[in-house]
Amino acid sequence: MGGVKLFATKESLFSSRIQWALKLKGVEYEFILEDLANKSPLLLKYNPIYKKVPVLVHGDNVVVESLVILEYIEETWKEHPLLPRDSYDRATARFWAKFNDEKLVPPVWTACTGEGEAQEKAKESALESLALLEKQIQGKKFFGGEQIGYLDLVLGWISYWISGVEEAGGNKVLEAEMFPSLHQWGQNFIHNPLIEECIPAREAFVAYVQNAINCKIFLKS
Repeated sequence: MGGVKLFATKESLFSSRIQWALKLKGVEYEFILEDLANKSPLLLKYNPIYKKVPVLVHGDNVVVESLVILEYIEETWKEHPLLPRDSYDRATARFWAKFNDEKLVPPVWTACTGEGEAQEKAKESALESLALLEKQIQGKKFFGGEQIGYLDLVLGWISYWISGVEEAGGNKVLEAEMFPSLHQWGQNFIHNPLIEECIPAREAFVAYVQNAINCKIFLKS
């Protein structure tokens, strides 16, 4: 069908999950770095509706939106299955993935970077959501079992992204002792060699987040 190209940024949590999936699947791909302040004509061509990363191009196929891209990768390359075999378990993984993107990422962002009452409400919401995930991971090495799976990739940002946003935004949200099982899972995840390959340098990541805060573009792009 042709080669694989990934239009992304190194610091984007939504881009990272796609890099991790491709690495775990053993898929060779070309990483095309995007400047979100000056988006390339190709990015705008391939994703004219949302105009954001990540975008996966596989031959003539263009796939956008990270959760959709993960599904495409899973169905296209059979090595290292990401989703469980059982249909109920697959549905459950997809539920928590959507929960993450809709109920966890936005309040964490506001809790770390906001001010006043909005920041306090967002922190409360974020901690409630993290507590629910803490229950899901108790007694497990990964959300996907003994191997990293679909939900681990979706939630993998917790293991490094939150602390960087806390530093850039100046607000502390997550303490390791509050969610010990989630913390241990994060350590197991981030220290996998294939995962580590795609972790951005701390200084560059914090600078990226700080710029996103100033430009109000992070969650949009």
